[in-house]
Amino acid sequence: MSKPTLLTLCGSLRAGSYNRMLIGAAVRAFGDAEIVEGDLHLPLYDGDVEAKGIPAAVQTLMDQTGRADALIIGAPEYNKGISGVLKNAIDWLSRAKPNVLADKTAVILSAAGGRTGGETAHFMTNSILTQLQVNVVHGPLILVAAANEAFDEDGRLKSDFLREQIDKRMKRLRGLIG
Repeated sequence: MSKPTLLTLCGSLRAGSYNRMLIGAAVRAFGDAEIVEGDLHLPLYDGDVEAKGIPAAVQTLMDQTGRADALIIGAPEYNKGISGVLKNAIDWLSRAKPNVLADKTAVILSAAGGRTGGETAHFMTNSILTQLQVNVVHGPLILVAAANEAFDEDGRLKSDFLREQIDKRMKRLRGLIG
């Protein structure tokens, strides 16, 4: 049996992103898999651009999404909402023919500097994905508050509780995708 393919989508472009670190924790907890990191350096969605043809970077992400067994999404919160980077990527993905998001399985994780850990962005991301027919793996929300203090110098979560929650979520994901 081949390894499952996980596509990671980080809504923060910053190399040292806390959401990227959180995705790393999820990937480690999942175990043996092919990991593909989606590149969200995409042009802004524009129907006029789309009418001229899907940009190469967008087509690559669409193809990666179609091939992935599951998505792991890091949803940072910017100004009490979903990041523009993540929303733009989802907007482009929603335009794929055939629909690469329908019936895809996804886990959403959020880390933010504030005390709610990106709760609003998490809910917004979940709402958008649900409308696009993505099967979001539910459970207690995985929200990392005060993210600037939540990771050690190697980029690993300090909290045993959060690591256990991620382990449980990734075990559920593994069970759902085989």
